[in-house]
Amino acid sequence: QVQLLESGGGLVQAGGSLRLSCAASGSIFSIDGMGWYRQAPGKQRDLVASITTAGSTDYADSVKGRFTISRDNAKNTVYLQMNSLKSEDTAVYYCFINYRALSTAWGQGTQVTVSS
Repeated sequence: QVQLLESGGGLVQAGGSLRLSCAASGSIFSIDGMGWYRQAPGKQRDLVASITTAGSTDYADSVKGRFTISRDNAKNTVYLQMNSLKSEDTAVYYCFINYRALSTAWGQGTQVTVSS
């Protein structure tokens, strides 16, 4: 069984920063892609950022230049550094990992609230 433990969410003022972390544990064997989605109330879950094993990254247009995704393969952990936060970044953030070629695991979600 694979578990993802997220941390780092919270309340921040517009223009501030937060860093999310997501640590994977369990019968992973090997992790492929890792990343983050977010879901605001009444909206669909959208991809925020992803990172491959080799370190290639992809970002949603709305966060480019403000968010940075990184990973520590030795710790099976993915990070999301969020700077210059805006009220529209308010959402529940979910991390995910792709592992064993065909499987995906999800975190429990962490709330990020940006006050204007």
